[in-house]
Amino acid sequence: MSQDERAKKRPALLRVAFLLMGMVGFLTPHLISAVVVQSAAAQLEHLAQSRRPQKALKPPAAKKPRIDYSRFTHSSHVTQQKLSCDSCHKFPTKNWKEVRKVDSAFPDVAEFPEHTSCLSCHRQQFFARERPAPAICSNCHLSVTPRDTARFLFPSLGDISDSLKPMRDLIPEFAVNFPHDKHIDVVGLSTPLLNPVGRSDFVRISWQEKSAPKADPPKSCPICHQTSQPQGTSSEEYITKPPKDLGDAFWLKKGTFKTLPNSHAVCFTCHNAETEIAPAPSDCNACHKLAAPQTQSPQAGIPLEVVRVLKADFDPKLAQTIGVTDMSILMTWQRRISAGAFRHEGGEHPDVSCTNCHQVANMNTIDRKTLRVPVRSCGGAEGCHVTATTDDGGILNYEIDQKKANPGFVCTKCHISFGKEAVPRDHVEAVPPPNPKVKSSL
Repeated sequence: MSQDERAKKRPALLRVAFLLMGMVGFLTPHLISAVVVQSAAAQLEHLAQSRRPQKALKPPAAKKPRIDYSRFTHSSHVTQQKLSCDSCHKFPTKNWKEVRKVDSAFPDVAEFPEHTSCLSCHRQQFFARERPAPAICSNCHLSVTPRDTARFLFPSLGDISDSLKPMRDLIPEFAVNFPHDKHIDVVGLSTPLLNPVGRSDFVRISWQEKSAPKADPPKSCPICHQTSQPQGTSSEEYITKPPKDLGDAFWLKKGTFKTLPNSHAVCFTCHNAETEIAPAPSDCNACHKLAAPQTQSPQAGIPLEVVRVLKADFDPKLAQTIGVTDMSILMTWQRRISAGAFRHEGGEHPDVSCTNCHQVANMNTIDRKTLRVPVRSCGGAEGCHVTATTDDGGILNYEIDQKKANPGFVCTKCHISFGKEAVPRDHVEAVPPPNPKVKSSL
């Protein structure tokens, strides 16, 4: 483009530039005022909202606790899922002829439920990408590896020991409903129960005590309850070696406890398919009742049972100090709601009938407070530990007198932890009133 042509277009470009500048000058105040108006409107709206009643903010929804599938519980299956026992447990299990020797084998629930019982609800947990294996497998299997499929011994096989298949330490969830009053006379007959023809499942046993006390007829208690770790001919009477400076302090002795049935062996002697005595072996919930959960926190490394609110005369720290490792003793000891230091094999106790202390007619194994031994039974026919006065030799009388004189006195004759508490009313009421003095007839 030549210089003359550029000179001719310059005035036109100047006019366009001036026109644009004029439009900007005209529109700028309007744009600014619009922004100001919008800002003011926003402030007014904010003030209006601040004066309105604020709606209560909903708290964030609580996160559901993560389920630990390595800790199986019956409560979640029975209470929440409403599952019946036979939906998982089959009677008898396929291995019942293998777990016991041929002569002593009997149809029993002797194995954990099969995988098919669990897969319908827990397929996701079974195929979880967890190493070395899904956590849910550890409920039944020892090593929890694909190569080792060995399982723990089923909990009802307490009469069997297998070093290759130990029993898993479990916190019992069930209380056993056993009516003592219905069994004590039937099982205590002078003749053994009839064994069905052709059966070799059970060995005949004596249904009487070897040396029944003269004051009481023969009863059947020893069939289920025998002395645990009796003294025998041992020269060492303690469970573990006590310290040299023990003095009069408490240390657990042998022969303190009685055993409890730990399998179906004795029960199925009478309750089996041949005798048809109810309840049948397949009726699990006739005996096993889910206990109300009231968990005591484990102390000193001792797993405690799921128990009811009743306290036990038991000190887990003392048990650890003594070095008690037998789980059956620990479980029995921490259930004692009467006298934690009482020895069944102590003094003249072996010569006293079980029914002299235990009120069989009132015992309900589901309600633990009915199992409490009344303190008046400690008096005995001749006033063994409870007498009319302290001068007569009663230890209960002596300790009550000491408590009255010094509330800080600790009763140690019978108790482990209860001795620090105030004397219960039933202890005071157990002391018989002294005989009134005979007045002279002169």
